[in-house]
Amino acid sequence: MSDTPTDPRDDLDDDAPPARKRPRPGERRLQILQTLAVMLEQPDAERITTAALAARIGVSEAALYRHFASKAQMFEGLIDFVDQSVMGLIRQVTDREPAGPQQAGRIVALLLQFAEKNPGMSRVMNGEALVFEHERLQERINLLFDKIEAQLRQSLKTGEVPAANAEVQVAASVLVAFMQGRLQRFARSGFKRLPSEHLQAALARVL
Repeated sequence: MSDTPTDPRDDLDDDAPPARKRPRPGERRLQILQTLAVMLEQPDAERITTAALAARIGVSEAALYRHFASKAQMFEGLIDFVDQSVMGLIRQVTDREPAGPQQAGRIVALLLQFAEKNPGMSRVMNGEALVFEHERLQERINLLFDKIEAQLRQSLKTGEVPAANAEVQVAASVLVAFMQGRLQRFARSGFKRLPSEHLQAALARVL
């Protein structure tokens, strides 16, 4: 009989499943936001509860609240993603194209294409996913569209002529209303009526 101490792990069955790896810092938080976005992509999705979200991920509700103080904070995470993506797309256009109607049209087209590729985010952008949630969430979306409209005014601005600038303000507000209408139709059609449908022809009429 050997005096050498044995490692208790040597007695484990070789076929035993490996220990479950714990998510790295930030990994679970990202998983929560990604899962929430996927759940928003369901055309018939009702109001999403933290219980349903936790069940989809396979964790307890308490585990969710270790990463987010509230469900509103989870939606804020999605709004942060939308805000950063939208402003990044706008910068791409303004860096590459000169100001004018073409620049404004390109901005609208890219933002609608972003929503089309991210159906769950389109429901956040049009406010549908925020119904019955904290009012500050809708306020943040309103602020985002205010920033988009301000950029469209800048893109369309032709000088310091008051009459021309008044027309620019009207055109920018019409473009924003057009975008919001397309997003609303996209969601309400179960994501069948695409925001990009006849887009260039529609923009040509508006601009």
